[in-house]
Amino acid sequence: MSAIPRRSLLKAAAVAGAAAQFSWVLGRDRARAAEPDRPATVSWLEPGGLGAAGGSTFGAAWPKGVHPADREFALTTADGTPVPVQTWTTARWPDGSLKWTAHAVGPERGGERFRLEAGAPAAAARPVSVAETDRTIAVDTGVVRVVVGKDGRKLVESVTRDGVKIATDGRLVLLRQSDLDDGDQGNAKWERFDGEISGAVVEQTGPVRAVVRIDGKHRKGSRRWLPFSVRLYFHGGAESFRMVHTIVYDGDQNKDFIRGLGVRFSVPMRDAAHDRHIRLAGQDDGFLTEAVKGITGLRRDPGAAVRKAQVKGEKLPDPATWDQRVTSRLQYVPTWGDYTLSQLSADGFAIRKRTKPGHGWIPAGGGRRAGGFGYVGGVSGGLSFGLRDFWQKHPAQLDIRGAAGDEAEVTLWLWSPDAQPMDLRFYHDGMGQDTYPEQLEGLNITYEDHEPGFGTPYGIARTSELMFWANAATPGAHTLVAQAAAVRTPPQLAVAPEDLVRAGVFGGLFSPVDRSTPARATIEDRLDYLFAYYKDQVEQRRWYGFWDYGDIMHTYDEDRHQWRYDVGGYAWDNSELSPDLWLWYAYLRSGRADVFRFAEAMTRHTGEVDVYHLGTWAGLGTRHGVQHFADSAKQQRISTAVYRRPYYFLTADERVGDLMHDLVDSDETFLALDPIRKIRTEPYTPDRHALSIGFGTDWSGLAAAWLTEWERGGPKAAKAEARLRSTMETIAAQPNGFVQGTGLYDLDTGRFAVAEKPAVGVSHLSAMFGLVEMCAELIDLVDMPAFKEAWLDYCRYFNATKAEQAARYGQNFGTLLLFQGHSRQDAYAAAQLNDAQLARRAWAKFERSDGYTAAMVWDKTPVEGPDALEPGYEHLWISTNTTALYGLAAIQNLALVGDHLPR
Repeated sequence: MSAIPRRSLLKAAAVAGAAAQFSWVLGRDRARAAEPDRPATVSWLEPGGLGAAGGSTFGAAWPKGVHPADREFALTTADGTPVPVQTWTTARWPDGSLKWTAHAVGPERGGERFRLEAGAPAAAARPVSVAETDRTIAVDTGVVRVVVGKDGRKLVESVTRDGVKIATDGRLVLLRQSDLDDGDQGNAKWERFDGEISGAVVEQTGPVRAVVRIDGKHRKGSRRWLPFSVRLYFHGGAESFRMVHTIVYDGDQNKDFIRGLGVRFSVPMRDAAHDRHIRLAGQDDGFLTEAVKGITGLRRDPGAAVRKAQVKGEKLPDPATWDQRVTSRLQYVPTWGDYTLSQLSADGFAIRKRTKPGHGWIPAGGGRRAGGFGYVGGVSGGLSFGLRDFWQKHPAQLDIRGAAGDEAEVTLWLWSPDAQPMDLRFYHDGMGQDTYPEQLEGLNITYEDHEPGFGTPYGIARTSELMFWANAATPGAHTLVAQAAAVRTPPQLAVAPEDLVRAGVFGGLFSPVDRSTPARATIEDRLDYLFAYYKDQVEQRRWYGFWDYGDIMHTYDEDRHQWRYDVGGYAWDNSELSPDLWLWYAYLRSGRADVFRFAEAMTRHTGEVDVYHLGTWAGLGTRHGVQHFADSAKQQRISTAVYRRPYYFLTADERVGDLMHDLVDSDETFLALDPIRKIRTEPYTPDRHALSIGFGTDWSGLAAAWLTEWERGGPKAAKAEARLRSTMETIAAQPNGFVQGTGLYDLDTGRFAVAEKPAVGVSHLSAMFGLVEMCAELIDLVDMPAFKEAWLDYCRYFNATKAEQAARYGQNFGTLLLFQGHSRQDAYAAAQLNDAQLARRAWAKFERSDGYTAAMVWDKTPVEGPDALEPGYEHLWISTNTTALYGLAAIQNLALVGDHLPR
């Protein structure tokens, strides 16, 4: 594709600029003014409704000043039928009005589309209730009653339906191995730890949704380690409950190898062996469908009606009514008490079974990708269970033990004991990089910033999602398929993109997908192309695994036809240059389910695995590398709450809320670690009253945490607001504002010291980790003209000529990169200042600078043959950094100065 001549491009832009108004400022304000209290449109992210899930929670955004803090909301179907809904506030505008609200619905729902508007909510027919004692928390959904422990080792003491115990003794199990023999592992020994509760609290009490949080550690004897945080979710009228399970690794990477990590329940078995059933989901909607004592396929036939009933999971007629040649010999038909389904890779699972311990296993089937769902029980009731992202986060496993006895045991293994033990050791010996100069030399060859002792997994976390159903009888095939589907893709309600745009949230930096002109359509096609390419690469390159799923690679190796998974800083991306934001803004404007799910997986990964939650570096994230914790650059730019905000406000996910709250005091991390210690040219010792903090990647991360805590009204909201305002004020007061680059921060006052002399400290990275998004939000929220002016100056001059920079600041900004990514700052300043010339520059930098240009051939190349691991596609110019910035620039430029796009 040939590039548009510069003269033609500028001429077209000038014509468009003369005829058009800026879409962002005027369009946003018009949207807020027109029908400000208009109902929000809500629909299911994927078709099919709630299915077998217990409920769904979604977020809705509202324009500033429209809904007071005490506003109630009503939900109705498209035909006006009231739907019970529980509402709470997740964020407020500075004037106290509602900005984001969360809404929970349960099984009392109907339809595919809904209206959410001010009004009294419908009452739930079967509200959830919570009763608390000194020892337990009992939650009753009106269908099932679950007793949660506050101490000891039983997280869930019992699950009862209609007076019948369906499950008991819900607990956490951990298998630890103390050494790894890199040759024969036959001599390796393992030991079992059990989860021990340190505390349990009720976070919500209904009427539609109740939430219980349980915290603790895994214990054996006097050792307690591997902290856990578990939330249980209940909905009125539901027969199921959901578990969100988080662990934080606090072991010794050279000694504490996890052999198995699981959630275990006991299931009473009351029925005759031939009325007990096992169900394990295989590929797609296929199931292993068996009875503990099978009466099909025997040499003698009990009768067609009997056989059919057993396969369907129904109670069999009295054996006295069967063909007696079967009845009289039932004792010789084996009972199969133990089953295992193991998924050790993304490409294969195997099922095996045995009669009982001490006897051999036999293969019972297999396939490619299992659903991570099963059932054990009988005609009088049983437990369905499932683990989300089962094959994506391999190695995973489902175990059923003792189904032929009085009590079966079900274990959902988040890390399969059949797999190799979890090995989190650092991947190389340092190669002599003991000094800063040596480490910088290493950086210059592999792009890895190594430092002894920094490549540690201590403090990283992982969250998993599980679901459980208390069934009154063995479910039929259609119910089982629906339950498995709810595990695989939990139903999610979502508000329409138009309502999000109208609310003006996230800085107003996005607009709905628009293909109304050829130029717009071309950009939209390219955005779709890039997303599809990465979605395909996840599958082609198998970017799966317990610690890896959700991340993407940094840079491609065109010689090996492979991403640089083993080359230092070119391997896992770890949020480098904000792919998280690219994906979330792509979802906000499109409402696409596939984009949401991709972004959701990335948020779950980057916020947990790439960030430290314990230890010296708690609150910091790790730069891109071969392992997610390998690089020695531990920084705010990776842990920043700006990457988590969209998912939290769209879903009200409590775990992500925890992650953002935990960052409020992360300014203290600058006492523990100097981000630029290896390249400082002057002596510096971190001091509580004079911490060197950059105004770009450092401050944007701090600001995101403070803004989120303030908006949410969290426990430290007052402190967060004060820190936000004081740092905004003192950045603006610097001689060169944001261009000054860095300042000395006082932890006690929350202010930067104002430098005596102007300086220029501009990096191409400064604004690429959420600073653009944070400043847009803050300028919209806080009336501080000096801060706005400082930011607009930075926006105007980054892409200016060196002469223009020098004329304004006394010197130019030096050698810079990422002009295409910075075109969105041109666009922002153009919209704020109503400057057509800046708008034209925004599109010129977007189309014809250092990113993906208009002249490039947007196509994929087939790869096959001996040089490739498997047939697939590649695109030699693809880079995650450039992709993320292209995506963000395209989305934000269209929202800000779309009317100035050359046609």
